[in-house]
Amino acid sequence: MAGDGEFDFIRRHLLPLSEGDPVALGLADDAALLDPNPGESLVLACDTLITGVHFRDSDKPETVARRALRSNLSDLAAMGASPRHYLAALSWPGSLAAAWREAFLAALQRDQARFGLTLVGGDTTVTPGPLTISLTLVGAVPVGQAVTRTGAEVGEDVWVSGQIGDGYLGLMAAQSGAPALADCLMRYTAPEPRLALGEALRGLASSAIDISDGLVADLGHIARASDCGLEIEIEAVPLSRAGKAWRASPDGDVHRLLAGGDDYELAFTAPVGARDRIGAISDMLGLALTRIGSVTGDAGICLRDASGASLAPQRAGFTHF
Repeated sequence: MAGDGEFDFIRRHLLPLSEGDPVALGLADDAALLDPNPGESLVLACDTLITGVHFRDSDKPETVARRALRSNLSDLAAMGASPRHYLAALSWPGSLAAAWREAFLAALQRDQARFGLTLVGGDTTVTPGPLTISLTLVGAVPVGQAVTRTGAEVGEDVWVSGQIGDGYLGLMAAQSGAPALADCLMRYTAPEPRLALGEALRGLASSAIDISDGLVADLGHIARASDCGLEIEIEAVPLSRAGKAWRASPDGDVHRLLAGGDDYELAFTAPVGARDRIGAISDMLGLALTRIGSVTGDAGICLRDASGASLAPQRAGFTHF
């Protein structure tokens, strides 16, 4: 947005999202000023969402706002970080209705209030291309307690939160309107970042990742970063009632659920001796945490079926390249 129109838009629509946070400097400067608290490390995460790639042209502005913010929050959760602030780079198509923008920003404000963070800067412009939303989140974690992808050790357990595959089925529900998949729709339109779980796993999980591109693909990132292998029992992977029903249908394929992505659950590794503590975390959060395999000395991901036979993954997951 050029000239006075851009600054008027910032003043009227974006400044309220800063909620008077002094870090934002009233959005009057081109940068924010952040002083970390003593004993904290900052955790930064950035995701870009583009119409036709990460969300559909027909998605409501509320859906786009939630997916944009929560996909980034999921990255913070995987590192055990608590959200603090965010920056937003918003590239609006010139044809986008003002009402759509206003509904998007209102939804963003509701979500930032729910998750406890404020807008502290960014950029806004008009583009001849598709709607593009890039958010950079700032989180914090006690020094030395960030959970990364590099700490998995041979012999440890592999765990996953919630259910796998509902994000994929939720997208199918959004595309087709299939009544049988309606229960999964919210997993696409309003994914739930596992922030409380990430914080609870500090000092307990040896590695972690959020499941955005698909369980198999994202576990592969842990395997590569930790220079190990992960052996996954297919029948142990938790599925929802809808997921089990879809798997049993003529079109069902468990490998599509393992590779579908958009679950935004956490997968993590932890020592065998941590099982009781993980069970207690599950009870405390009211969130299913399921042991689905183990860390091995081999390379890559090995899937095992109900008979124990080894299977190569038939699908990897989402990739841009």
